[in-house]
Amino acid sequence: MTRPTFVEVDGRRTRVRVGGDPANPPVLLIHGIGRSMEDWSTQYERLGQSYRTIALDVPGFGFSERPKETITLPLLAEGVVGALDALGEDRPVHVVGNSLGGAIAQQLLVEQPDRIASLSLINSAGFGSEVTMLLRMLTVPVLGAMSMRRPTRMSSALMERLIHADKAIATRQRIDHAFAVGSQPDAGAVMLETALALGTPRGVRPEWRRELAAGVARTPRPTLIMWGTRDRILPSHHIREAMRVYPHAEVHLLNRVGHMPQIECPKRFADLLVPFLARANTARAAAAVQNA
Repeated sequence: MTRPTFVEVDGRRTRVRVGGDPANPPVLLIHGIGRSMEDWSTQYERLGQSYRTIALDVPGFGFSERPKETITLPLLAEGVVGALDALGEDRPVHVVGNSLGGAIAQQLLVEQPDRIASLSLINSAGFGSEVTMLLRMLTVPVLGAMSMRRPTRMSSALMERLIHADKAIATRQRIDHAFAVGSQPDAGAVMLETALALGTPRGVRPEWRRELAAGVARTPRPTLIMWGTRDRILPSHHIREAMRVYPHAEVHLLNRVGHMPQIECPKRFADLLVPFLARANTARAAAAVQNA
């Protein structure tokens, strides 16, 4: 399938897009908070040449139905695994996560290490307390709930322009899509629950970040870390903590790029990601031969 469709996970609809040869190694693409699989659309064609490429709307985000339970990071990871199961994909996957998607990717490694072939963490959450004021505001009592009561095109436009260093990327089409995503019935509640689970008015909670760092250290995987120097959502100096947590990682700091390099500099992004995935595949195959 090359168009988005829906699979059932625990009785709810999860939106997915699968491309490429099913026999090829699987790559899983996970978007950030309040976003959707369209954040990866610039990468589908390139990745689909060599990989079974799976993108999804994380449970409760995009056009996927929310779980009944209150949103937590482990619950989001559980929903992603459920989507893989529904697609019949039980091989180890190369996980590529942007922002909150990077935190979900790391949670997957903690909980399901045998299902993870490699990690690519793109401007990832989980490495520092600083986060844009727009997300911190969601955790303020009363104010947070009021701000999410009714989405507007203006708020959608503001966030789209904040995400990219090059504001021209915030086209009318992207703003319209962001507004449509934010207008879904449970979008506001899911945003609030996610923000409260992971942050406070002061910033990102340290407790879950410490637990995640300790967990991923137990089962290291080939890791790629990428960050844009002009990220106004999660500042680029978080890359130093990311390098501490993943001392073996391949690291790239992208000059004059914002929070979503896969959109803002798609060729440059792919030229770093695709060779990394190839090297991870080669290393995995060599290890399999050695252990045979």
